[in-house]
Amino acid sequence: MIAPRLVDLTLTLAPDQRGVAMEPKFTVARDGWNAATWHLYSHAGTHMDSQHHFAAGPETIDTKPLENCLGPAVVVNLAPLSPRQLITVAHLGTVADNFAAGESLLLRTDWHKHAGDPALYRDGLPRLGEDLAQWCVAHRVNMLGVEPPSVADVNNLPEVTRIHRILLGGGVTIVEGLAHLDRLTQPRVFFHALPLRLAGGDGCPVRAFAYDTEPGAWPRF
Repeated sequence: MIAPRLVDLTLTLAPDQRGVAMEPKFTVARDGWNAATWHLYSHAGTHMDSQHHFAAGPETIDTKPLENCLGPAVVVNLAPLSPRQLITVAHLGTVADNFAAGESLLLRTDWHKHAGDPALYRDGLPRLGEDLAQWCVAHRVNMLGVEPPSVADVNNLPEVTRIHRILLGGGVTIVEGLAHLDRLTQPRVFFHALPLRLAGGDGCPVRAFAYDTEPGAWPRF
């Protein structure tokens, strides 16, 4: 059996990033301890969307069931993709025929490698086709995890609204801004994306990670 191996799939949040700011509140030299005030956009870095994000249903981050934040996931390697490329059901290959309802789907594109180029990372991201969004709903995907900061073109309001409403309204939890899916070695992993319990939250940064090992070594609940 492969020994349990945890892989962190989260981008590091830093004050120089879009939607992130930090100011020291207390210091050891002055107050005896260090503490800071962080200002975080609810969709900064690696994050989760709730239905409230696009008025796709009543769910907010604090009402999202914990079982929708973890579970088995299939990893699909799509890398490399061109900027703004549309991802369709055809890209899933044999996964489309063998996917088990209730599992999560992680789409590896290696797009996290462009996080240092904000214009390309945000404006040139590969996007989810409507056929794939509908497929995720029909196959009861638990979480859909992607490496770009959005599942759709953030500069095209009709597109980004349509794709989010299909997924969120259909019960699919969206996790965007994942990183390091290229470090996973197994075709199926046990995936976690854990948000803060924000009252009425439309979204929240998460700590995302996976047990990259065979199912027998996955955690038991």
